[in-house]
Amino acid sequence: MTSRERIAAAVNFHQPDRVPIDLGAIRASGINAVVYDRLKRRMGVTTPTKVHDTMQILAEVEIEVLDGLHADVVPLDVGDVVWAEQDATEGVKKRLFCGQEVYFPPATVIAEEENGGWRLRRPGGEAFAAMPKDGYYFDFIRSTMASACIDPAAFQPSGTIADDVLEAVGARARMLYEQTDKAILGWGPCISMMGLSALLADNITQGSLDLWLMMLMTEKESAHDMMGRYVDVTIAKLALLHEVIGDRCFAWGVASDDAGTQRGELIAPELFAEMVIPHYARLCEWVHTNTSWKTFLHSCGSVYHYIPLWIEAGIDILNPVQITAANMEPERLMADFGGRVVFWGGGCDTQHVLPNGTPEEVAEHVRDNMRVFASGTGGYVFNQVHNIQQNVPVENIEAMFQAAYACSAQPDSR
Repeated sequence: MTSRERIAAAVNFHQPDRVPIDLGAIRASGINAVVYDRLKRRMGVTTPTKVHDTMQILAEVEIEVLDGLHADVVPLDVGDVVWAEQDATEGVKKRLFCGQEVYFPPATVIAEEENGGWRLRRPGGEAFAAMPKDGYYFDFIRSTMASACIDPAAFQPSGTIADDVLEAVGARARMLYEQTDKAILGWGPCISMMGLSALLADNITQGSLDLWLMMLMTEKESAHDMMGRYVDVTIAKLALLHEVIGDRCFAWGVASDDAGTQRGELIAPELFAEMVIPHYARLCEWVHTNTSWKTFLHSCGSVYHYIPLWIEAGIDILNPVQITAANMEPERLMADFGGRVVFWGGGCDTQHVLPNGTPEEVAEHVRDNMRVFASGTGGYVFNQVHNIQQNVPVENIEAMFQAAYACSAQPDSR
């Protein structure tokens, strides 16, 4: 099978020749630029390392590296298509605190402070994110809590995409489809009804998490109206993108919604079903009616009680499958939802095992998880739980992908 055929089989619950593998298809399945540079140089790839996600210092994973790791997916990120086509040296060269040189996108403005920390600035000069000295990534400066108010009337999202962006997206999609055999995962316009990403990006509330959660209970009509407008503009943008992409993508990231903590869901499942799920359902219905794309949802944390609601709403693929969160044990997830939703992730715990284990412990951990997730007929794509951080030993990353490939390529060994 080609990578594209392998992914198509897995997401349609058919048995592929082996379990597909992902690294970096979305901004929650990637790898820090520092450890990526170490990894790729051990593989003989010596090109400069590009950062495609400035906030998280995530690397753009090159095709040669994907091939070496037997990975099957490439990203089509609307916010990244221009930089993805540029040579690294056209970007902003910067030496990270550890000494590693990387290239940020050309418009990046990083200011160094007297205390040694960095600040990300907008073109007008306003600082919006900060990284302390010797830090690994940026955090938003604005607090996510205790804003003065949420004004529903002020929420006026745009439903258009500039023509030059659409042209670049279309060209990138054609190149990836014609020059690689990788499956293409689209990401860009999406919804985030509950997660912190909605607040940090000013998508829904232009305010704070605490007020938004209260609004879901006390101002339900206004909350529905805001979410409805949010879905309207997302559909309008997806319609424009589908015109230039067509069937080249196998799936689209329709939601990035960190709706769970380590211990449980942010709000009661009954309230989630009442207030949020109808808007997911409308977006998924549009995608399934008007495109061939699968619907891909990212939500960290303990979201067990939301999973059946998402499935009912039309979500096809769930990521990152945070197996160390409450109620998210692989055996439980597969027993209750196997064959009903594609699990994309859960292959290796990045909180404890990947950074702290030995290569042998990492490999055994991967084999244990794949015995569960890859035991059925398709419906699983291997990926570590969220992004690989800077302090992970490169030997552990190699062990993880080697174990995933060896295990999935030899199903009888499980």
